[in-house]
Amino acid sequence: MDEASTHVTNIAPKEDKIECSNASKPLLSESKKLWLFSGPAILVMVFNFLLSVVSQMFAGHLGELELAGASIANVGIQGFAYAVLIGMSSAVQTLCGQAFGAKQYKMLGIICQRSMVLMTVAAMLLSLLYGLTEPALRAMGQTKAIAAQGAIFAKGLIPQLFAFALNSSLQRFLMAQNIVAPLAYISIATFLLHLLLSWLAVSKLGLGLLGASLSLSLSWWILTISTIFYILWSPRCKETWTGFSWKAFTELWPFFKLTMASALMLCMNYWIWDMQVMLGISAAASTRVGNELGAKRPKAARFSVVVVVSTSIIISLILSIVILSLHNYLSHPFTRSTEVIRAVSSLTPLLAVSVFLNGAQPVLSGVAIGCGWQSFVACVNLVSYYFVGLPVGIILGFVAKLGAK
Repeated sequence: MDEASTHVTNIAPKEDKIECSNASKPLLSESKKLWLFSGPAILVMVFNFLLSVVSQMFAGHLGELELAGASIANVGIQGFAYAVLIGMSSAVQTLCGQAFGAKQYKMLGIICQRSMVLMTVAAMLLSLLYGLTEPALRAMGQTKAIAAQGAIFAKGLIPQLFAFALNSSLQRFLMAQNIVAPLAYISIATFLLHLLLSWLAVSKLGLGLLGASLSLSLSWWILTISTIFYILWSPRCKETWTGFSWKAFTELWPFFKLTMASALMLCMNYWIWDMQVMLGISAAASTRVGNELGAKRPKAARFSVVVVVSTSIIISLILSIVILSLHNYLSHPFTRSTEVIRAVSSLTPLLAVSVFLNGAQPVLSGVAIGCGWQSFVACVNLVSYYFVGLPVGIILGFVAKLGAK
């Protein structure tokens, strides 16, 4: 078999018989493995997400119009691009996770490079959308003033798009090897630096909304370059990253099909802060399941699924309680408008319910990624969101006149 093959079903070694050593261990042991991985992974996801939050906070203190423009650009333009790229990069978790479990270490670097090639092409295509932000937002029904501010913010994010594309592949390459703590350190350090850069660009130099987005782009490139340096210099990646290879440009079509299924699977999830916690656990689920399946231990993988889903339900409950407790204060860092604060406060109870009910879904998606079931989950999500959720939302919002609620 070609060592650069991307076929999921052929990665695991055939000579090992199926055993279940991990499945016989107590729940505490599996939970410890889960948290040793998902704890740092959650920090990575949360602090990466907070980079955008900080930029939006600085935009909010420029004025309500700037906050509206930055927010709609984040949700309507950047949120879509993020979902596509994160979805595409999940193919790295599937293939690298199983390859690592099967001890086919050289494949990991080639798979990661293959993903970087496709992700860069995707970023080039998505950058066209960023350039058309103003007409796109106008087509969505936004006012001319808000669309203009959104376009300013989005144009400053175009460099960030390419950094995000590369970093998504690199992070999942490391996570597939259970290398997570260094990513957390890099993410936290970058976040602290981003606070300084945002303050300098917006408050000190007076660059306004464009300064907020350009500082975000710079911070993401610092994050990406730091991750590259770690991979090149760390002895932990010596066997899995052996340098750039022309094999990264081969067998792109089967890899592309898997990335498209992955993108469709995650594109329908909303990019919100609580998802970052669940995406951290999802990354742990994907890696644990992929490693166990690659090592021909399906029962151990099944036990990991039980533990991770149970954990996600408990965390969802805790997050919902936190949201309800802080419902009067959540919007304060972003705006001083009493009208906006009241509106956010009234919607928060529904958000708390949504967070709880949606808790297990991202984690189950992580399990699907570990198994290579992206196409199946994409179909399930498509039906759930667009054939059930969207019609119900239209009826409740416009027919029942519940509006945003």
